[in-house]
Amino acid sequence: MNRFLKWVIGLLAIALVAVSIYSYKNDGLLSSRLSPEKTVSFQVEDIKLQVFYNRPSKRDREVFGALVPYNQVWRTGANEATTFETNKPLRIGKDSLPAGKYTVWTIPHDSTWNVMFNSKQYSWGVDMEMKPMRVPEFDVVNISVPVKKIDTTVEQFTIGFDNSTDNLSLTMAWDNTMVVVPLK
Repeated sequence: MNRFLKWVIGLLAIALVAVSIYSYKNDGLLSSRLSPEKTVSFQVEDIKLQVFYNRPSKRDREVFGALVPYNQVWRTGANEATTFETNKPLRIGKDSLPAGKYTVWTIPHDSTWNVMFNSKQYSWGVDMEMKPMRVPEFDVVNISVPVKKIDTTVEQFTIGFDNSTDNLSLTMAWDNTMVVVPLK
């Protein structure tokens, strides 16, 4: 066997060992993500809305006030920064949100949440020190919405749109907490 072929086989063996070790330490190469990606879309007449986010799970943990601290900026999900896209200008509270793509950030409190739509796009939700990457100067809308306690437990963080009463809203729910952001 020639020398080149021996080198190739040796490198493949090393790569196989490295992949096996990685797979063993990380519960497999093809295991599902702990916080899976989700895209939610909504369309009515000529308005198209879309949210991309990652869905962390409760997994028997205390969520708000513990895993997600009160009075601190949260990336509103896990992993990548949550994005919100609209093809038409919207009215959120007293503020206008022009058509475009935004990142969504929240500051959960016990009885209210601040919800911010930020015009800057971030590659990830937190930096190396696990601090949210949000730059407040790029906030276009900042609205305070009341917390609703719900009777059921929502295992995975969930964002959706509700237009059931012709009052369009963006909803966020996790554990026994839900917030509703009115959109017009």
